[in-house]
Amino acid sequence: MSIYASNRAVSLPVFFIPHGAGPCFFMDWQPADTWDGMASFLASITTRLPERPKAILIISGHWQTPEFRITSGAKPDLIYDYYGFPEHTYDLAYPASGAPALSERVSNLLTAAGIPNEQDAARGFDHGVFIPLKVMFPEADIPVVQMSLRNDLDPEAHLAAGQALQSLRQEGVLIIGSGMSFHNMRGYGDANFTAPSEVFDDWLTDTVAADWETRWSALANWSKAPYATASHPLGAEEHLLPLMVAAGAAGNDKGDKIYSEQVLKTQLSAFQFG
Repeated sequence: MSIYASNRAVSLPVFFIPHGAGPCFFMDWQPADTWDGMASFLASITTRLPERPKAILIISGHWQTPEFRITSGAKPDLIYDYYGFPEHTYDLAYPASGAPALSERVSNLLTAAGIPNEQDAARGFDHGVFIPLKVMFPEADIPVVQMSLRNDLDPEAHLAAGQALQSLRQEGVLIIGSGMSFHNMRGYGDANFTAPSEVFDDWLTDTVAADWETRWSALANWSKAPYATASHPLGAEEHLLPLMVAAGAAGNDKGDKIYSEQVLKTQLSAFQFG
């Protein structure tokens, strides 16, 4: 039996975090303090944990596949999937090991819920994984598994995937959705998007704090929310979908906004369940 199939009394929380812009935390930016607040928040995540995780399962907005895929390699490489940044940012390291046993456990849970999936031993960690984890857990001493988004970006499918995985929280696995609560590339730095991003952020805040049924229905129909498509253009909402997985894994636990800041003239937030 997998070591990840042994339930315990402690239930780890679930997070949806912003992962910033490319390698933003590890380079100069103008203004210089643009990402300082977000970096400080990410570095504080460990203070919110009741115990050290045995492993991390992270869902990034930067990996989409026809069906859900799970990294299963023992020593995943890094994928520097950002462009035009300083040369030193392509030498960043994050030597966390993979967790093949957890990959198998995730696959089995999805399969048991009738959700098609594959394990992928060749896939490495994209920057939506290693950049925030390098701030959150800089020692890189906790094994990591990444799960893809499904490329149809069906919100209900991602809620269901998270729901299938919620038992991992009692098995020492920290589940993290890594994306951005606002992700419209045209909107960053444009004051015309400040108010719309704030309105959508308020909707997200109320939604994650709602009861399970209300939250599920609202997130499944997120595109009907005020300024939803201004915040996440349809067909490019991949940075919001990790929230759906996190919310599904939350079960009956309500969510709280634990970080919010105006960055690049848009409101960006993080949420915790449990």
